[in-house]
Amino acid sequence: MPARTDFPPVRACLFDMDGLLLDTEDIYTLCINIILEKYGRSNLPWSIKARLQGRPGPEANALFHDWAKLPIPEAEYMTEYAALQQKHFPEAKPLPGVELLLANLGRTRWFEKPKAQGQGHRVHIALATSSNSKNFAVKTDNWTELFAVFESHRRVLGDDPRIKPGRGKPMPDIYLLALKTINESLPEGEKPITPEECLVFEDSVPGVEAGRRAGMRVVWAPHPMLKKEFEGREKDILAGRMGEAGEVDLHQLGEHDDGWADYYPDLTNFPYDKYGIVVPPAEVELDPSMKEDLSEDIVAKAS
Repeated sequence: MPARTDFPPVRACLFDMDGLLLDTEDIYTLCINIILEKYGRSNLPWSIKARLQGRPGPEANALFHDWAKLPIPEAEYMTEYAALQQKHFPEAKPLPGVELLLANLGRTRWFEKPKAQGQGHRVHIALATSSNSKNFAVKTDNWTELFAVFESHRRVLGDDPRIKPGRGKPMPDIYLLALKTINESLPEGEKPITPEECLVFEDSVPGVEAGRRAGMRVVWAPHPMLKKEFEGREKDILAGRMGEAGEVDLHQLGEHDDGWADYYPDLTNFPYDKYGIVVPPAEVELDPSMKEDLSEDIVAKAS
């Protein structure tokens, strides 16, 4: 099957957080390894870590305990693990290219101004992370300005009650819900965004499958060690064909080299043109109306 090239311009970007926006993956590993060492276990290998990434907490914990077989109750492990996370998560920093990418996408709101119509289009963004509300708050506390680009009603977290138990990544629900939050809050007169007009940003294998099964285009920017772990299977990952969700209908999966997904080592020098995204020049931020927009957003989020 030839790669598709006639995609419509991207109108929405949907972002994972851990390991994609913030460098939390090594922190997760550090916290786990501290506990494993305490109880005489070997460090967490990437072959196991790769299966934990991107999944909701309960599912990831079940997979971990099946492998680790710690000599303590799960509740005791979770208490120790949570304490270590609260200590180390504030150390998380944005990964390369993230700050510029989010700033550039946020600036596309300029195209909603009458004076800018016809120059480009706004790219709406939403967050779709398996992190629960408590961990999200700790991880982002030092980066509130960076995450302010995600309007509060366009943040879908791992403990969102709208996602049914067992329907986290690699199921498509979280990305379909993130798109729903955007469509429900579009400016009056703007037509709803379709899945194929969405670009999912992921680092995990289950996350890529979730995006593909949602009918969306995907950018995969994994941790270097994850990339190494799956060396030779990149085409399966980009097609969503790693079987993370078990047996599924074939029509929900992609094909090798079908054009719907791309690998990037990180998010620096992101090729906006490839996805039909126009970024306004930085000086538009000096326009008084842009500052008014931000003020309105801050007031709305505080109310």
